[in-house]
Amino acid sequence: MDAFFAAVEQRDNPELRGKAIAIGSASKRGVVATASYEARKFGVHSALPSVTALRRCPQLIFVRGDMEKYKAISLQIRAIFEEYTDLVEPLSIDEAYLDVTENKVGQQSATLLAKEIQKRIFDETRLTASAGVSYNKFLAKIASDYRKPNGVFVVTPDEAAQFIAKLKIEKFFGIGKVTAEKMHKMGIFFGDDLKKLSQHRLTQTFGKAGAYYYQIVRGNDNRTVNPHRERKSVGGENTFSSDVISLDEQIKYMQPIVEKVFERIKRSQKYGRTLTLKVKYADFTQITRSKTVIDPIIAMNTLWENTMDLLNEAYDSQKSVRLLGVSVSNFLTEEQEAIQLKIDWDKAEMLNAAY
Repeated sequence: MDAFFAAVEQRDNPELRGKAIAIGSASKRGVVATASYEARKFGVHSALPSVTALRRCPQLIFVRGDMEKYKAISLQIRAIFEEYTDLVEPLSIDEAYLDVTENKVGQQSATLLAKEIQKRIFDETRLTASAGVSYNKFLAKIASDYRKPNGVFVVTPDEAAQFIAKLKIEKFFGIGKVTAEKMHKMGIFFGDDLKKLSQHRLTQTFGKAGAYYYQIVRGNDNRTVNPHRERKSVGGENTFSSDVISLDEQIKYMQPIVEKVFERIKRSQKYGRTLTLKVKYADFTQITRSKTVIDPIIAMNTLWENTMDLLNEAYDSQKSVRLLGVSVSNFLTEEQEAIQLKIDWDKAEMLNAAY
């Protein structure tokens, strides 16, 4: 979807149409969730601090987001996708992969199908979407950003090598800002530069990701579209209106975050063993601390106690904190859940017998 949250607000409020808007808070601690294309012309983008956004675009209008509304529209769009194929893999609330090799309408052209889906989305939601069409997920993802807004871009097998060779390394899906900077220092600026490195060198420099880079720069991506991709973690975080320094303050602000995460664990029925604490400091540097416990986290007190262990470990009295977050991952498999339930039942029987 094109500037999804902002586009929804402009659709629903005629006074915002054609204006530079950002979803988020204008407070000094606020962060832009997304921005309209009118705002993007001034360099306003997601994850940008609101103070910086206003400096770049003084006429910027901040709008409070409505996540429930966005989720409902996302489900409406998902239903359109599923009229064409069952192989739909959501990538986020406003993006998905579709495998249309065999589709429900018998359309032989993926490009024509993409245009038809675009029209359906607009007719039913009055929102625009952009599509990338190619023979694998990596290239389709890159192509989807190429003709925004309301565009379709196609990369055929014959065009792939030349397309990737000229692609800036920052545009590669899976290469973030830090990795791109590291590559720049190695003289890698375009796909053609990346392709010159051996798989051994890439793996040596970037670990497991190096093997992935070696394949995608050659147009190889064998990942299938997985409509049943499982959630890997459950978490929550909060950016504070002012920096917090003392441990007592951090503990106070951590409590509602942990409570929110536990509610999400209960709702999703996802019980994990690995807890990860995220701390972002006032200078925007960030650290994470993790611990893995023997038994899955199924009780609030277990989540709280382990979070406090990590918070104490990470505490630095010389640094003020702007964001705290916690997540649970390493979920039990169905088989492990069954074993865990049996263990819990056996414990209960032993307690009754002892009593």
